Amino acid sequence: MKGLRAGKPPRIPLAAAVTAGALLASLTGCVTVHGESAVVPALSKAEAAKVLGTFVKKNNRANTAYDTRLNATIESGALGAIDQAGLKSRKEVDPKGNPDYKPLQLSDTRYLIPEQAGWPKFFVTDSRSNRKGQGRWLFVFQRDRADGPWKASYLAVVQPDEIPRFARDEDGHVKAVPVGGASGLALAPDRLSERYTRYLQEGSGDDFAPGPHTSALREQREKAMKRTSVRNEFADQAAQPPQFAPFGLRTKDGGALVFFASHHHHKQTLPRGYQPQIKDPLVKALMTGTPKQSVTFERVSEQAVTVPDKRHDGKVTFLSRIEGLTSARGS
Repeated sequence: MKGLRAGKPPRIPLAAAVTAGALLASLTGCVTVHGESAVVPALSKAEAAKVLGTFVKKNNRANTAYDTRLNATIESGALGAIDQAGLKSRKEVDPKGNPDYKPLQLSDTRYLIPEQAGWPKFFVTDSRSNRKGQGRWLFVFQRDRADGPWKASYLAVVQPDEIPRFARDEDGHVKAVPVGGASGLALAPDRLSERYTRYLQEGSGDDFAPGPHTSALREQREKAMKRTSVRNEFADQAAQPPQFAPFGLRTKDGGALVFFASHHHHKQTLPRGYQPQIKDPLVKALMTGTPKQSVTFERVSEQAVTVPDKRHDGKVTFLSRIEGLTSARGS
């Protein structure tokens, strides 16, 4: 085709990529033509609004009834792992659910929709919530195949003045960042989880800016490991795609806002003759095995960070980190 550079997939207007009958009627209704090879918007703004609206309605129903199956239809990845474990434990403690649950409301939403080829596709919503605090709620929605549903895989709560300005193409769409070496970032998105968990484990490398989720977290762990009344051990593991795929949006300064996940284990062992006492019923609900001397807590964490352009000095800076208990094991 005239005017196209060799090796680059063609960009197709949204109107040519979807038919009128394929407009999203539900979380599963959007159909994109040639999604594997053509560079097209993940979906339209109107479709994204319907995805978010459906998500909020089902999320409120799931949280009222503590319904993990319903949640699994709208969430995946790190967010799904955290929330489904939480719903499971709450259902165990209170089978009747939570009729007093305050429904989530989102307003003043901005839709950050990149043009992409291949799968998974994603987009980001940036909203004001009715929860306490001034933080904006950023959801990442991903879709793994043409006939698959849109599911929220990350949530970040970010202060308004910390949300970066995003780069846009000539059509006004935000730009997705390649997850590998072609990202042009100081640390590629697909390396973030491995480098972060290694940093927490060993303190090695200078990729991350000091803060509560980096240097301060390591200091807290070091203090815990010095305790003589209980032995504290920590282990961290990188989260792997496709279940925990990272996603990034290019920022105006050449860097990126990146969402990624990680796994964290904390084992507590008491001296011989002492048995751990698990008082929290929500932890008990996720417990396997018998805590005769030790308990291992397993958590999933979802992060939103800014990563600088590799041509500029700078470090990875955390904007949000949400961690949730997904299981506990007694031994």
